[in-house]
Amino acid sequence: MIKKHARVLSASLAGTAVEFYDFYIYATAAALVFGPLFFPAEDPGAQLLAAYASFAVAFIARPIGALAFGHFGDRIGRKSTLVASLLIMGLSTFLIAFLPGYASIGWAAPLLLCILRFGQGFGLGGEWGGAALLAVENAPPGWRGRFGMFPQFGAPIGFIAANGLFLLLGLTLSEADFISWGWRLPFLASILLVAIGLWVRLKLTETPAFTAALAQAPPAKVPLVELLKHHWRLTLTGIFGVIACFALFYIATAFALGHATTAMGFARETVLQVQLVTILFLALGIALSGWLSDRFSPRTVLIGGSIGGILAGLAMAPLLALGLPGLAVFLALALFTMGFVYGPLGAWLPGLFPARVRYTGASLAFNAGGIIGGGLTPVIAQSLATSYGLVPVGLWLAGACGLSLITLVLHRAQKPA
Repeated sequence: MIKKHARVLSASLAGTAVEFYDFYIYATAAALVFGPLFFPAEDPGAQLLAAYASFAVAFIARPIGALAFGHFGDRIGRKSTLVASLLIMGLSTFLIAFLPGYASIGWAAPLLLCILRFGQGFGLGGEWGGAALLAVENAPPGWRGRFGMFPQFGAPIGFIAANGLFLLLGLTLSEADFISWGWRLPFLASILLVAIGLWVRLKLTETPAFTAALAQAPPAKVPLVELLKHHWRLTLTGIFGVIACFALFYIATAFALGHATTAMGFARETVLQVQLVTILFLALGIALSGWLSDRFSPRTVLIGGSIGGILAGLAMAPLLALGLPGLAVFLALALFTMGFVYGPLGAWLPGLFPARVRYTGASLAFNAGGIIGGGLTPVIAQSLATSYGLVPVGLWLAGACGLSLITLVLHRAQKPA
């Protein structure tokens, strides 16, 4: 039994580690090189905005992928669907490494970039929900919170791998070499993580909850229709409940990196080093939130994390005004707080839905919430910072966390489905 649980948790962790590695190498490259490489503009700020806009494409694709993979995950099972999502996600990331720039092929360059970014998002749409279900549907009684937090550990692992590789390249390559070809190496390396994830997942069996649901009744013909007909309120609860998680992460990573290396004037390697240290606070927050979720409830922990997110947003501008030390404190605070609005999601979101539509419900809610909380956040934050300074950016973050807080407070606690 211990061996089986270890395999399940490893498989759920592997995919989300690849997910965050893929997403963050794109976010880092968008903040550092994609603007001048793929988009024509005289103003570096306009190029950065265009690069962030391409970043948002995946968040549009994610709900579409969530519907597609959720449909098959609720009809044919979790295992095969997770293998397919990992393949699509990984190959799209890998192919970005071979794209020529705007100077070589003109507008075809950003078009191809956005197509592959869409493929990334489509594959990712089925990844988190399936990984969370894989963990919690195999959890022993009283362990849903701790099992459900394992997919979330993919965030700091993928972040450290992505950030560490970019930092290594920055320290060993000249600026010209990095812009010319060095940025491509993290995208090439992604195929190794995909291979590891596939090797682990192909050894899995189907989850007990899905097997039991099939024994009781045939699968839903169209899970989305059943979901929206009978569980639309819970779907909306899930969507707005995850907004804080995405807003915190992409303010503290993509936006903070771009802002610190442009407006604040810090070297790229310096900011990457600060982020590598502060991401450990995210891992700590996830670990604590998983234990507290089993001690109290996932909803209770999410409420506390949302309150912390509001405070982090209000503290953002005063802290960043202090320079590098303030930046480090803000990132540590924001990422630690994110652990409390992200760690419990693996237990909370799947628990909103019955097993026959759980893959569709959890995936749709998570990824639709990602559009609101994460997809447009770097673009909006960059626009606000350019025009009005950091105070409105902090208020935007506080408002996003406030939406999640209101949703969680209004939602009555329930037993896991």
